[in-house]
Amino acid sequence: MRSLMLAGVALTLTATSAFAQAGARRAAPSTRAIAEMSLTFADTAAQRAAGKPALVRIDYGQPHLRGRKLLTDSLVPMGKVWRLGANAATLFTTDADLVIGGKDVAKGRYVAQLLPETTGWTLILQQETTGAAQVNVAAYDIAKDYARIPLKASTLMHGMESLSITLVPSTAPGVQKGELTIAWGTVFLSAEWSAK
Repeated sequence: MRSLMLAGVALTLTATSAFAQAGARRAAPSTRAIAEMSLTFADTAAQRAAGKPALVRIDYGQPHLRGRKLLTDSLVPMGKVWRLGANAATLFTTDADLVIGGKDVAKGRYVAQLLPETTGWTLILQQETTGAAQVNVAAYDIAKDYARIPLKASTLMHGMESLSITLVPSTAPGVQKGELTIAWGTVFLSAEWSAK
């Protein structure tokens, strides 16, 4: 049985190698990722069944380092607004009013961007009103800022190859809250969030 399995693996690897050599498809240099969290404001099954939970969702292009250095003019330039991802704009959508990093964020849809500076990192939200599934990245316009959210920065011991944005809910009783995190390379950024 084991020899049959090994033969199957060898055949698969040979076929895969031959396919790759014959001009197979290449993997895209970046992928799409989604961080999503459900907020339920009632804590009984009957109340939860009566209404749909509020969603908080971040849809972003997920670039990978692939041997590049993170804080460079060609990847994430210090002192300049960065699109926070790859390809299409990063969309932050919330069905509930939130407080993120001490800033009020009304329910709605936003384009999320990032401003890395030596004095601190800032998450920038600008309202998005087109409703399109994907939004192209536009030139940054400070007049469109809805919220500027200060982020806590720290250094990861082991670098992360791929950009990762997460919404981490707390299990503590009381108001729903948690942490928004952004990690890439050795950079780790965070802000506390809570439902209003």
